[in-house]
Amino acid sequence: MAAEPLTDLSRCAVHTMTTKPWSLEQALAGYAKAGIPAITVWRQHLPAAGAEAAGRLIRASGLKVSALARGGFFPALDAGKRQAAIDDNRKALDEAAAIGAPMVILVCGAVPGLPLAEARKQIADGIAAVVPHAQALGVRLSIEPLHPIYAGDRSAVNTMAQARAICRQFDQVIPGAIPGEKSSDRKLVGIAADVYHIWWDEALEDELALAGHHGWLHGFHVCDWKTTQSDMLNDRGLMGEGCIPIRTIRGWAESAGFNGFNEIEIFSTTRWTGDQDAWLKTCLDAYRAHV
Repeated sequence: MAAEPLTDLSRCAVHTMTTKPWSLEQALAGYAKAGIPAITVWRQHLPAAGAEAAGRLIRASGLKVSALARGGFFPALDAGKRQAAIDDNRKALDEAAAIGAPMVILVCGAVPGLPLAEARKQIADGIAAVVPHAQALGVRLSIEPLHPIYAGDRSAVNTMAQARAICRQFDQVIPGAIPGEKSSDRKLVGIAADVYHIWWDEALEDELALAGHHGWLHGFHVCDWKTTQSDMLNDRGLMGEGCIPIRTIRGWAESAGFNGFNEIEIFSTTRWTGDQDAWLKTCLDAYRAHV
């Protein structure tokens, strides 16, 4: 059964990549003006002055931070590149702490020619290497399973079950609510569930229930899957344009105990060429109608 329609924007967050042409300062102003309470900041939108400066801008805006995107990309064919990825993820955790983000979203990585089983092992090893730093900072690590079309070169973690298998290797807990939640404790290593990537999974309802039960369900991202896409990365659909039963999946997540932000994350070269204020309004209209 689908969840009840949302009557307001109190659980809405927007990724800065949704309005990619905007700087962080422009996004903060635009989101606040539209009544959006939270922002997920992509690292490329951090200002040249750095994360501390970004944190000051965010705090002045009054918006909450739902997450920092993104870390990950752990697998590599040589040890030097794997260490560079670990170092970069530690830097991402520092940036998250500076801006007040409760989690870093992990796009875990894959390498052409590297067997998926080995890539997944390297992902788990990479996460293990940064867990002490994450725990010290109080920032969660949130694995985002990516659709199998990205398995070759973007992420070897393609299902909720694969993400869950990694989460089971870590039992650290960080107490305290994620902004927007009513409660509670969450595991340090968990899952950011994006409907674009997981909607097709016949086990999705059960997987969300398991993730919620074990404290692994950190985040929930919304957009839509168009049956015809001009680009496999940058032609995502606006909610209602495609075939994802978004409200039904939101209902499953909420039944699993998730009550954090519903994060609008849409990559669209076409939409980025237009007026971003108008595009943001379109996103919020679709959020009310379909999320």
